[in-house]
Amino acid sequence: MKISVASDHAGFEFKQRLKRELESQGHEVVDFGTGSDESCDYPDYAEPAVREVAAGAADRAILACTNGIGMSMLANRVPGAMAALVYNERSAAMTRRHHGSNVLCLGAGEFPAEDLLRWVRIWLGEEFEGGRHARRIGKVKRLEERG
Repeated sequence: MKISVASDHAGFEFKQRLKRELESQGHEVVDFGTGSDESCDYPDYAEPAVREVAAGAADRAILACTNGIGMSMLANRVPGAMAALVYNERSAAMTRRHHGSNVLCLGAGEFPAEDLLRWVRIWLGEEFEGGRHARRIGKVKRLEERG
């Protein structure tokens, strides 16, 4: 799977660890930055990572900042992105099963890295169930089209 990753300064250390983990699992990782823990603006890095997914150039994106909220807000403004902020194993699974999310947002300052990596593994391993959930996601996509 081709996965775009991005972080701000607060998520940088976790992103570095995430990249190693993803690559060890055989995923192709494209890092959109940031390249250090110096203060920066998360939209500069998150937007291009999310646009890669929305354009079909990457399968999924994983974004990390202090709490994941800003990344989630930004990602959901990109047409074609279905971003979710997760906070436990169940939310990581359900956002794929029921919502078909293609962007995962994580709070690197809120949770231990081991928990975040476990949630990433769960998220990557789940499939969208379709059915009634596809009908609901269709309504969300129509809303996006209407603006």
